[in-house]
Amino acid sequence: MEPAQFYSLFSAACFGLVGLWWNVVQARKEWLKNPGQKSIAGSVYLSFLIPGLMGLGAQIAGSSALVWRLVFILGSAWGMVSTFQLMRQTKNVPNPGPFRRHRWLVTLIYAFILLGALGLDFLVTLVGLQPLQMEALWLCLLILLGHGLAWEFLTEAPTE
Repeated sequence: MEPAQFYSLFSAACFGLVGLWWNVVQARKEWLKNPGQKSIAGSVYLSFLIPGLMGLGAQIAGSSALVWRLVFILGSAWGMVSTFQLMRQTKNVPNPGPFRRHRWLVTLIYAFILLGALGLDFLVTLVGLQPLQMEALWLCLLILLGHGLAWEFLTEAPTE
């Protein structure tokens, strides 16, 4: 599949997930009253929004590597900062599940995206992909981890 086709489908899927998550949060307004739960709900939201915006940037860029690289640099920086904030705000939450406990993996993936966007795409030559294809793999992993965080959050026992 060509990167342009992939990013078209990918960004549409991400924005669809953002809309679905809005509906979930709307039905669970109690989350917005608890700072920890609000942070986690916001992190799930950003888990779908940031990759969606990066995919949209890849589409808009066309053949301009400068544009998609700039969008991916900004997106990965935003993702790393928001992930650090979530980890800091929820570090004392009792019994975190594996997706929250290993949220540092999200930061690592954003770091790989940042390196690729900066042109330090050493993995591209190793696996024989184009830079935008390698970035697509990282973005797919981010969505997978976002789904895991959403599932974990939806299935945890309610806090009092």
